Amino acid sequence: MLDLRRDGSVFILTMQSGENRFNRPFLDALNAALDEVERSSGPAALVTTGEEKFYSNGLDLAWLSGDGSREGGAFISDVIKFLGRVMAFPIPTVAAINGHAFAAGGMLALAHDFRVMRSDRGFFCLPEVDIKLPLAPGMLALIKARLPLATFHHTILTGGRVGGQDAQQRGIVDEAVASAEVLPRALARAAALAEKDRAIYGVLKRAMYADTLRILERGEL
Repeated sequence: MLDLRRDGSVFILTMQSGENRFNRPFLDALNAALDEVERSSGPAALVTTGEEKFYSNGLDLAWLSGDGSREGGAFISDVIKFLGRVMAFPIPTVAAINGHAFAAGGMLALAHDFRVMRSDRGFFCLPEVDIKLPLAPGMLALIKARLPLATFHHTILTGGRVGGQDAQQRGIVDEAVASAEVLPRALARAAALAEKDRAIYGVLKRAMYADTLRILERGEL
């Protein structure tokens, strides 16, 4: 489901669950991986990525309507809190967006400090307007905190798919590069920041995004 390894000072978390959709086992595995990174000592940064054509396609709607139906809104609330955890994570984080990042998968990428996206294939998309699902307050707060206002407005109200080059121009990602360069560029960004003091890095992030984090960590629906 996940692979967590370390390359020097950088932890690389590779999501290996197909479309990497959020269900309870996947979310639990992600939180366990973050626990392991937080328990580490010394210089560190975190890069997340997927495999083949998917970074993450968001919530596992089939699971939510089947085995996960008994969890109701509690699971969605836990996903929102997880996004807050990533946003406030006390070491530098970089999303290496190797493929599609849709809905909550796109929000996961936005929760990172920096984003490197594949330029030739794959899309960033917030399709809630088309799949007729509202965005929870924490989700909206996260998206608004990360995107320029015009991009925030356009991306949510059109539900349009945004490729890598366009995503860079719109301020969704920091870099759009060839597929083979996505992970190396993300690793380079992460390694350059790994020496930052964890305590002050976490304090600064919490101060910068205090209002957003308060909403995310409540997990409101």
